[in-house]
Amino acid sequence: MFRWREREPGVGPSYGVDWVFTDRSGGVSTEPYASLNLGAHVNDDPEAVSRNRSRVAQAFELDVNDLRFMRQVHGTGVAWVGGVEHAGEREADVLITDDPGVALVVLVADCTPILLLDRTEGLVAAVHAGRVGFTTGVVGAALEALRDRGARDIEAVVGPSVCPRCYEVPADLREVAAVASPAAYSVSRTGTPAIDVAAGVVDQLQTAGVAVTWLPGCTREDETLFSHRRDGVSGRFAGVIRLLPPEDAA
Repeated sequence: MFRWREREPGVGPSYGVDWVFTDRSGGVSTEPYASLNLGAHVNDDPEAVSRNRSRVAQAFELDVNDLRFMRQVHGTGVAWVGGVEHAGEREADVLITDDPGVALVVLVADCTPILLLDRTEGLVAAVHAGRVGFTTGVVGAALEALRDRGARDIEAVVGPSVCPRCYEVPADLREVAAVASPAAYSVSRTGTPAIDVAAGVVDQLQTAGVAVTWLPGCTREDETLFSHRRDGVSGRFAGVIRLLPPEDAA
């Protein structure tokens, strides 16, 4: 179910975090969505998606209704999530909360998922960074929104995404990406123009003073992960983050 997970309880006045990236295993969906598809917009059986989401929620000791999703549009929109309302499928590519009672979810199948945390202020965010969002400033929008709410010591985990060997693009799109971050300029396995979105995202985060953990893996090359670029019809895996209350709040 989880490709990567760290659960760190709060210590003293500092908040803790439970953050994960899922993989394809441990669900009930059938091919081509087998098995832990968490995307409700890819024509999978809705009941299977609901059961898959419930399994993830249970692992976080939450109800499935406490998982907060967004309708991702490859933009820079930010949505604040409170504990009372259900964020549902609000149009955004960044979700932010200070509520330990919910978990934020970003869905991907080649794009770069980002999870952000400020342990001192008690803020978390889930960010969807595809090529367009990366080049138009979704990383900066997420950091600005967090800092507007008081975040100062932000750390990030960047999950698996399509690697530049597998992400051939026209030369003009590579130039646009290189403007957003020179680290994104790359070549494919055949020597053609390519973009390394994840490297560009990591560069933008580090330039902004964020401590980054970058997890390895290419979605197209690794069949334990969903990949739209590889399969065409594909499910979605997720980055999920839940804030945990400070030890002093117990």
